[in-house]
Amino acid sequence: MKAVIATGWLVGLGLLGCSKPTEPVARSIEEFAQRVESLRQQSHIPAISVAIAQNQRIAWSKGYGTVDLATNRMASDTTVYHFASLTKPFAAAILLQLSEEGRISLDDPVGNYGIVLSSPGVIRIRHLLSHTSSGTPGTRYSYDGDRFSLLDSVIARATGGSLAVALVSRILQPLALTSIAPNPDAAAFSATGLDRSTYRANLARGYTYANGSFVPTAYPTMFSTAAGLTGSVLDLAAFSLALDRGDVISQASRDAAFAPTLSLAGDTLPYGLGWFSTRYKGERIVWHYGLWTAISSLIIKVPSRGLTFVVLANTDALSSPYPLAAGRLDSSPWARAFLDAFIFGTAALP
Repeated sequence: MKAVIATGWLVGLGLLGCSKPTEPVARSIEEFAQRVESLRQQSHIPAISVAIAQNQRIAWSKGYGTVDLATNRMASDTTVYHFASLTKPFAAAILLQLSEEGRISLDDPVGNYGIVLSSPGVIRIRHLLSHTSSGTPGTRYSYDGDRFSLLDSVIARATGGSLAVALVSRILQPLALTSIAPNPDAAAFSATGLDRSTYRANLARGYTYANGSFVPTAYPTMFSTAAGLTGSVLDLAAFSLALDRGDVISQASRDAAFAPTLSLAGDTLPYGLGWFSTRYKGERIVWHYGLWTAISSLIIKVPSRGLTFVVLANTDALSSPYPLAAGRLDSSPWARAFLDAFIFGTAALP
């Protein structure tokens, strides 16, 4: 009897027989909007901003909640948030541009760029880009932001300038992404030419939820290839659309970035070049998340449908509860809400 009761209790919690609880699937954009707001409240996040792009247009965008509780400033689709690791796709794009130009090869040993790492084999640029540099290079995936940040040196030596200068000249200015910039508390911000105080005024304030209340929390101040970009959901979605158009890198480079890495043994790993690449209910999904102090973010691309979903938050709760670093996009209720509604459900965009 005890065993039966225990089994029933585990099933009720979703811990036996299934990996996640059953959730209602939004049947319209209105129901999806309600689902997003419900998730925000359940996750104790003061503010989020959300955008969905489809076939080269921003189809829907919205802000929820309060980005500064002291002033009651409300979220909008132009609010600026910290990206954390959503910086990595931008850095990968720069490196792929440099590869196209013949300035680097992804198979160059990182030692050629002043990067010193102990290893039983030769660590190459592609190993840092794909998080496969640990152990014998190319044999296994292990997400490592610190190692990814070493790619700063590759960009600096290949261009003769800083990451920030390369980012501005190669991506932000050509695409007119004026709401994306390096951390405004970092010296790198000056490369944008933007007014620092004006930019900061539109930045969501960071919070930590503890003991039933929101505690103002200072953001990290660093900027590197691994983390430190800031921006709005609209400009992040615009960057995604530019990738799809071929305005950032070539189709061949994009396909390489979006393809899952194969280990030396032929195993499919969950990461490509600066992007996660996994499947959800059989559909190829290209995505990335961000997680840092008072920061969380998520971008999901469905290449076969021309769809991009972006959500940014001003606490870590969008990402911290879930094993996203392991490639488990299906663990995120935010991801499931979007994919189940617009890819596997009947919800339509405006």
